[in-house]
Amino acid sequence: MEPKAPGVVAGLTAGGGEIFLENRAPKTDLPIALAKWYDYTKWVLDRVDGLPKNQRFVLGTRLADAVLEVMEVLAEATYARGPAKAPLLAQANRRIEAVRWPVRICKDRNLLSAAQFAFSCRSVEECGRMVGGWLKQASTKLATPAE
Repeated sequence: MEPKAPGVVAGLTAGGGEIFLENRAPKTDLPIALAKWYDYTKWVLDRVDGLPKNQRFVLGTRLADAVLEVMEVLAEATYARGPAKAPLLAQANRRIEAVRWPVRICKDRNLLSAAQFAFSCRSVEECGRMVGGWLKQASTKLATPAE
């Protein structure tokens, strides 16, 4: 196989034919808040998988559902236009706040280490600030008459 362009991975099929898969990073035109929340969601889902079985199906499911819901609302807000964007961002902001509580319960029940809890708090805080700024920007656009 000959060298390909950077970011392209070549492989062989079972029949010996060559296939090409692009090894691309996720779209860069997505809002940073959504990208960071996506990373946080992956981290949370990994932690949920490691919870004891009796907690995974009670606390873990609630936590996983909460972070996935925030991601869904942020994705909707990404593509919403005009007056539909601000309510979605406000909803995401409320849901981000709600994620803090099951994480805190996990820490109090010794299901997360102090370092994991600190990482979670920093991540949620950072995403919350980003979504708050995004909400402020979307609300300002609504208040400013189009010229």
